[in-house]
This record gives sequence, C-alpha cells and structure tokens, in this order.
Amino acid sequence: MKKLLIVLLIAILSVSLVACGNAKQENQGANADQGKNEAITLVVGATAVPHAEILEKIKPTLEKEGVKLDIKVFQDYVQPNIQLSEGKLDANYFQHVPYLETFTKERNITNLVDIAKVHVEPMGIYSKKVKNLNEVQNGAKVSIPNDPSNMGRALVLLEKAGLIKLKDGVGIKGTKSDIVDNPKNLEIVPLDAAMLPRSLEDVTLSVINTNYALQAKLNPVKDSLFIEDKDSPYANVLVVRKGDENKEAIQKLVKALNSEEVRKFIEEKYNGAVVPAF
Repeated sequence: MKKLLIVLLIAILSVSLVACGNAKQENQGANADQGKNEAITLVVGATAVPHAEILEKIKPTLEKEGVKLDIKVFQDYVQPNIQLSEGKLDANYFQHVPYLETFTKERNITNLVDIAKVHVEPMGIYSKKVKNLNEVQNGAKVSIPNDPSNMGRALVLLEKAGLIKLKDGVGIKGTKSDIVDNPKNLEIVPLDAAMLPRSLEDVTLSVINTNYALQAKLNPVKDSLFIEDKDSPYANVLVVRKGDENKEAIQKLVKALNSEEVRKFIEEKYNGAVVPAF
C-alpha cells in the first residue's frame, strides 16, 4: 500500500514539474515576443520651424516601423548639441555642417557626426523700415547672428547684396573686423539668432535664419529684401553620436527624413522658403 502511495506521489510531482516548466517556457516566449514588438523611442532635439514640423510629419510613418519619436523643441542653437553629446538626446536636427564644425571645435566636443542632409533654409535680409536696399540710410543699424558660422554667412550675404565688402578669401569665416569697405557706414550689431526677428523694431536691416523668420511669421520668399541662392551649401543635417550611425532605429529615421513624403511636404508647405537637400 505504501509503495503504491509513493508511486502515485512521484507521478503527481512529475506532472506538476512538467506543467510548471511548460508554463515558464510559454511565459518566456511571450515576453520575448513582447520585447520584439515593443517600439523603440528616439529622443530628437529640434528647433520649432521647420525642423520639428518635419519630424511631426514622419511620426506616423516611423511608428509603423516600430520607432516612436519624442521631439524636444529648443529655442536656441546651443543646448541641442550639448544634450546630444551628453546622451540626453538620441539625435538632433536643427543645424548646418559649418555650425556643427565650429560649435564642436570651440567646445572640444568630439563625439558628434552628421549623417544625412535634409533641407536648406536660405538666409534672408529683412526690414520693417525700408522696402528695398536702395533706401538704406548712412549709419543704419544691421543685426546679424552672433554665432561664428552664421555671422560669416550673414556677412557674405550682405556682401552679395552690395552693402559691404569683405577681405578676399575670408568667406563664411569672416567677422566684423574683416569688412574692408562699408560705403554706408552700416553699424553691424551681432545678436543671438533667436532675437533677430524682434530686433526689426530697432534696426534698419536684419539678416535672419529662415527657421526663426518662419517662427516670426515672415515669409522668406515674399518678405525678404535679399535672399541666398537656392543652391546654398548650408544644408540642415541630422546629427547623432559617433557609433550610433548604423543603429536600426537611426537608419529608419534617416530613410523617413529623406523620403518622397518629406520632399513633397517641404515643397508644398514652405513654397520655396525651405527646399529639400536630398
């Protein structure tokens, strides 16, 4: 009798152990499947217009690919690179390569790399006080961006507009001290780029980056007195940390930003104020 009871107990325990083992395997399999299906979140820093708008456009497309975009909007050109370098962002999209190179060199940041061109924002000269450049008076104030790469870019644009002349060969590396001819004695006033649209109340001319012009409801095509050529080399780029270039989620982001969907969106929404660079 005892032997029979022992045999029955062993049988019951064996069945229980097998059942538990199968349940554990099933749970592990379910968790693995859940992990496979779980979306990856990319935190991307951008300025509001047009960068964040373009990123918002591709959100649904990327979600279908298993990538969720968390877009962090910045009002300055400093924090997006610092926070990306520190690992607080996965990517940023707000700048052109000359700015990236100058910024990282000045701050000894060595872990950022651009991986895709997306669009060009032609820089323009704006005014609320004159309707054409011929009306600019002697001694007029002209505000320009104060960061080195955009300052040089603005000075080159003023030179192309016939308002100043720079030293031969300085190009976009030019500063106020490189102005060799200033026939109207213009007073050049460097300001933070985000402040330039507001400065239009106080200066005769302002050289404004298109993203800030659009935020201020200025149309670069209609409202600027002079604008960069459409073949400007200042393409805005997607930037990531070195080593992340080939991550699957990052590559999906690149593909979405360089898609026909984005090309059509840029062309239809911005009407030439922003142009595709791919």
